[in-house]
Amino acid sequence: MTANRQPPARYHIVHETLYRYESPVSLSRQLLHLTPRDCVWQRCLKHAIIVNPEVTAARHREDCFGNPVSDLTLEFPHDRLNVRAESTVEVLPHLPPLQHPARENSPPWEEVRAALAYGARPVLTDASRFQFESPYVRVKREFADYAAPCFTPRRPILDAVQALMSRIHSEFEFDPEATTIATPVLKVLADKRGVCQDFAHLMLSCLRSQGLAARYVSGYLLTQPPPGQPRMVGADASHAWVAVFCPKLEGGRWVDFDPTNNLLPDTQHITLAWGRDFADVSPLRGIILGGDAHEPDVAVTVTPLEDGLVATA
Repeated sequence: MTANRQPPARYHIVHETLYRYESPVSLSRQLLHLTPRDCVWQRCLKHAIIVNPEVTAARHREDCFGNPVSDLTLEFPHDRLNVRAESTVEVLPHLPPLQHPARENSPPWEEVRAALAYGARPVLTDASRFQFESPYVRVKREFADYAAPCFTPRRPILDAVQALMSRIHSEFEFDPEATTIATPVLKVLADKRGVCQDFAHLMLSCLRSQGLAARYVSGYLLTQPPPGQPRMVGADASHAWVAVFCPKLEGGRWVDFDPTNNLLPDTQHITLAWGRDFADVSPLRGIILGGDAHEPDVAVTVTPLEDGLVATA
């Protein structure tokens, strides 16, 4: 993290999920990634999860990526489930040194790829598990070809990744109706439209197809309303971006990039969890007996504590 005299940002976050079931559910077991994780640039100051109806059992632990998770069990008939997570989070300024000449002094991307190759020493275990295919990310020639114009010989890795992020932002259209979570990332590449999850999975596929290590980051984004308009409450869901592994970088080895907005996350991005892709960090998922058809209603509201205003995530 570079020296920065800007004050930290503090937020109150409410993430609410409501399921209404067509028929009663007799048993429900849920896995929650709804607790913001602590890291070098972020502290979760206060957190609570309120569940209605009250659960039979709950367990809190860390997953294999170090994310805090909650396991919930409901062992009685119920026709609705409401999960409300409330958090107070402090985010420190943490932009990496990407201005010239620091960005151009990052190692060439081929050197980073070689450091991650099989047989390289030392073994970079924390990074190498983010090199391969995962449920929503593919390592294929099509993605390597798409990224190739950005990854020219000996180009500094941070410069190349920033160019890839900008290309995705300029060539792909944000369209909430174009995809679902089941849409293959190859179709996203072909159709050039989707949402933040799709753009994150696409960028991960491009980076991993170049032999680099990159992880999926789930979180929240503070957005600004149009001039003169109030901030809306509970109008959106969580956000997603990527982080790429970069050794020899002052202040840390992972650098975040947001292809949906073509920017580097700083104090307006709140980190919830990270993993290989969305499947590892879904905010709420589980198994139920019964229920029939059901769709969740999700609302996320981020309140900047500095001014007391309410913002949409």
